[in-house]
Amino acid sequence: MDTTVLKKIWKEKYQIAAPQFEKISNVQAVATGFNANIDAICQMSGESLSKLIAAENLSLNELENIDHTAILTLKDFIKGIFKAFRLGIAEEWICEDEKVYELLKSNIECSHLQIGGQGGIMANALSTVGVQKVFVHTNSLPKLQADQFVKCNNLISFDEKGKAKPAYKINRKNDLPLIHFIIEFKRGDMVIVEGKKFRCPRANRFIATYDPLNLNLVLDESFMKNMLQTKLDFVFLSGFHALLSKKGGVKLIKTIAKKIKSWKKENPETVFHLEIASTQDVSIRRAIAEELVPLADSIGINERETIDLLHVLDFPALAKRCDENTTAENLLKALAKIKEKTGVKRIQLHIFGLYMTLQDKNFPITAKQNLAGMLTAAVVGASKAKTGSLEKHDVLEIKPDVSDVGLIELESLAILLDQPNLITEGIGRYISWDLIAVPTILIENPISLVGMGDTISSVSLVAARS
Repeated sequence: MDTTVLKKIWKEKYQIAAPQFEKISNVQAVATGFNANIDAICQMSGESLSKLIAAENLSLNELENIDHTAILTLKDFIKGIFKAFRLGIAEEWICEDEKVYELLKSNIECSHLQIGGQGGIMANALSTVGVQKVFVHTNSLPKLQADQFVKCNNLISFDEKGKAKPAYKINRKNDLPLIHFIIEFKRGDMVIVEGKKFRCPRANRFIATYDPLNLNLVLDESFMKNMLQTKLDFVFLSGFHALLSKKGGVKLIKTIAKKIKSWKKENPETVFHLEIASTQDVSIRRAIAEELVPLADSIGINERETIDLLHVLDFPALAKRCDENTTAENLLKALAKIKEKTGVKRIQLHIFGLYMTLQDKNFPITAKQNLAGMLTAAVVGASKAKTGSLEKHDVLEIKPDVSDVGLIELESLAILLDQPNLITEGIGRYISWDLIAVPTILIENPISLVGMGDTISSVSLVAARS
């Protein structure tokens, strides 16, 4: 079908987003946990990266020879950025050494601070779009971190005495600020090493994390106690990717799995969503896949995280195929394998140009509702990418320019599955499940992509339920 015709069809479908967005206030209460921190944003150009490489006298062979994905030295940090830059991918590496962390600080010039961590990002987004009450878990909440939460009274956390208050008004003075470095780079920028040119294929970011509390999954007991007694529409869980197996991370995941089981038992109608993140520790990744994914009603995932899960769920051939040819067709097969192996009821994948959801037919949110939620989330995500923040008036002003890449991928799926209506309706079937697919809105030169997946996953669900 002609691309111009398809764009017109999907622009019309996107008209549902504005009225759907206005209904989000029907969602009464959600909780997000467990990681919230401060993100220090650094826009890094190819020229700046070249200077870092030269200052540390790193050869191309050293840059490409990555035998570990932890930040033990400044050189590791630079190697991580170079990898993410040249591949246009998002990765997060962990720094455990405070001295190395201080060294990073002295070598990075940040433009601004903002809320970080999947839990914190989702809390800000859900509060801004109008959910009645958003409870956010914070294991640290000094004023500097509280200042990064939106100034909304519906975004609630707990002070040092366990009292519920708007998060931005809390100052737990004895808590430590938890600062993560977000190194962002732009599509088309170029770095030259030993005369060889590397052009960044896609805007993305590299995250360097030093965070002793989230690395040890320290929980705020006031939050846990109150959430067990609160009627919630959704619980959004995240932050397990930062754990380390050598520091008892697998045991921590098994312990939190028991708490989640109890939480679910007390809230049988609540939808529990797990947001997957880049996890470098393979043992932790396997524990997340085996202990936490089966407990979730829904998971959110990108293409890199999909491939990583395939490896620990023992699908190496499919992982290799997806890595070499990252198409919607291959990734749909991957989602099916993950779903079969873990039993999770719903998976939402966000990739460049396209969102896909694969879910059980009896999932409490129908395929039609999911489509409306995903369209709404695409508009919200586009607004966030365009402006760098999330304001209601900006969201409602977005005019959808539907992604050509997404339309091509969607048409390929429709042909593969012999379901021509998928390309125009966005709803089909795969094996025994509902398949919902939405070509996204194209934003040229996005201001920021930090937290895009978290925003899309969480808003998709609350907008669908509205």
